[in-house]
Amino acid sequence: MKKGYCNGSDMLLFVGGKAVGHCTTHTASFQSETKDHAVKPEASVPMKDSLWKDKTVSGLSYTVKADGLVFYDEKENGFKALLKLWKTGEPVEIKCLERGSDTKPYLGGLCVIDSLERTDPAQDDSTYSISLSNAGAPTVFDESALTEGASPAA
Repeated sequence: MKKGYCNGSDMLLFVGGKAVGHCTTHTASFQSETKDHAVKPEASVPMKDSLWKDKTVSGLSYTVKADGLVFYDEKENGFKALLKLWKTGEPVEIKCLERGSDTKPYLGGLCVIDSLERTDPAQDDSTYSISLSNAGAPTVFDESALTEGASPAA
């Protein structure tokens, strides 16, 4: 079992079957769509009690974002490969996993490429960023694929 702090370089993002090349960071975000319920209190209850609303989850979604450096000798999915995937207008398969766990991602599914951006500043590294959002339910969503945390007590 791994010990200490998780090194972000151990966490990988794959898009379209290949790792995102020269990735400097990626972020997986999980969102809950909610609905508020406000009801009139019972007649015997003070009016101030009606200020509290109940909330329920009405939908779930996730987004994945990544930033990387443009590299001339890219062997994985760099900006050029991601641009080719984006221009199809079709969802792409993604998976998020720990290095060495290619067969056991903690998140996987089809996503739409919401945005792809390249920045080319003078006298500095060219960078790119990609933002993806789920296209339906994830095909893999398994927190046990993460090695974080101690083994559960029996």
